[in-house]
Amino acid sequence: MKKTSSMPSVFETAPATSAIPITFVTKSTWQAISAELPAEGRQFASSNGFAGKPGACLTLPAADGQIAHVLFGLEEATSRSRDLFRPGALPGLLPPGVYRFANAPHDTRLAVLAFALGSYRFNRYRNADLPGVKLVPPEAIDGADIARVADAAWLARDLINTPSNDMGPEELALAAERLAGRFGANFNCIVGDDLVTRNFPLIHAVGRASTRAPRLIDFAWGDDAHPKVTLVGKGVCFDTGGLDLKPSAAMLIMKKDMGGAANVLALAQMVMDAKLKVRLRVLIPAVENAVAGNAFRPLDIFKSRKGVTVEIGNTDAEGRLVLADALALADEEKPDLLVDMGTLTGAARVALGPDLPPFYTNDDTLAEDVARYAKGENDPLWRMPLWPPYDSWLDSKVATITNAPSGTFAGSITCALFLQRFVEHAKSWLHVDIYGWTPSAKPARPEGGECQAARAIYKLLGERYG
Repeated sequence: MKKTSSMPSVFETAPATSAIPITFVTKSTWQAISAELPAEGRQFASSNGFAGKPGACLTLPAADGQIAHVLFGLEEATSRSRDLFRPGALPGLLPPGVYRFANAPHDTRLAVLAFALGSYRFNRYRNADLPGVKLVPPEAIDGADIARVADAAWLARDLINTPSNDMGPEELALAAERLAGRFGANFNCIVGDDLVTRNFPLIHAVGRASTRAPRLIDFAWGDDAHPKVTLVGKGVCFDTGGLDLKPSAAMLIMKKDMGGAANVLALAQMVMDAKLKVRLRVLIPAVENAVAGNAFRPLDIFKSRKGVTVEIGNTDAEGRLVLADALALADEEKPDLLVDMGTLTGAARVALGPDLPPFYTNDDTLAEDVARYAKGENDPLWRMPLWPPYDSWLDSKVATITNAPSGTFAGSITCALFLQRFVEHAKSWLHVDIYGWTPSAKPARPEGGECQAARAIYKLLGERYG
């Protein structure tokens, strides 16, 4: 497998005085900023109709034809629709060169992060030069931590954007093994029929129809004396829907169905690179939900690792099945914090759209921390309830539970309640139902695979275990 690329350096250590200044402008500040410009620059901006419109970018020429200054429009500070990642559009707008911020945007740290995220290009299969645009970060900003976060986000995007013919269970395991090796983590992988022998029947059932063997990726890092944090990521490398086949439109971007695994690996990279004081464990059930004579069927019943019997109401609700066995294993260690992420339900997208993943937990303190860091990191998350009255919807007449209750209501909630059945001993549990994909490009967020929830959770872990 071709190695996914690390983020090239988008930050420059050259003296700020030699960098081209970028001045952030709003419609209300434009008059005062304009008055401070040289007469030639003021006239050039006027001739080009620049007035601080959000997203507008204008390069002002010097007398020798070089770029003297850049003007970039932002929303008003009080605007309800302001995009703190708006500066992430700059790498795609500016000519190659080294730049600096001449004044403060609405949030300087997020603007620097957006600049790095906006420099991403997926160029594995065609020539697509990275923008030759670099930034001298403001002195007060921790550039090393921003580079750490951005590099991990690039990893998640690369993994998700890679098509399934080059990102199957084996290739995902190789990416995880490479990451584990980079930080000296202990790596293990259970493959194929060994999953049955080792008591992971649900992972095996979902992945057995593919010619690419299912597997459970497992690596551990850190000091055993530190608090145990376990991350579990859904690694369905392609999802046909199984025998309950998805329609073609719904299957089109199912290469992204391993987005939970990609984001867990991104989060793990941030944690290990920052040397947080945790005992980290990463579990990724990696499968391809394919169709063949040995595919699992509607109304089949399987005994899970935890001993709970599961009736298959729909083979397209496979993500919760593979997560169930992995969560049961994680729970056996009684971790201080257990986090799972997966691209799980269309219901979450109907309720909250592609940019706002729901999260679930019964730990109110954890929920408050997640919400706080989601807002602070511009990594949106929204708490949804583990609503007890809906738990009975999972009941089966012939097994302990079904993986797909009949009806169309509360699909994301019932999925979370299903997973909760496999978490008993962890001191705290967080479930995030991500989309892992940006349908249309936005500043700092190109169309395609996306890193969601990992940045917010990394900051939470840094606060707790830094």
